[in-house]
Amino acid sequence: MVRSHHERWDGNGYPDGLKGEEIPICARILSLVDCYDALTTNRPYRSPMQRDEIITFFQREAGKSYDPSIVMTFIANLPRLEVAEKQS
Repeated sequence: MVRSHHERWDGNGYPDGLKGEEIPICARILSLVDCYDALTTNRPYRSPMQRDEIITFFQREAGKSYDPSIVMTFIANLPRLEVAEKQS
């Protein structure tokens, strides 16, 4: 899972150049979640992205970097994730 989480849906990732469903499902999920965490946390070089920016980003990257079905599921469940984040 960790090895493959830098693979891209369009095949332009690494280390193995896997494409689409060749990428293990757990790695496809981890890739999106890892990016979400990076985009929503404060970094020395930028502030966290706002919710609408995050949605736009993932919609733009669906079919390129990320599995489109995982992006759709993520966006549909984003309100639930935000509630869980506030509770933790």
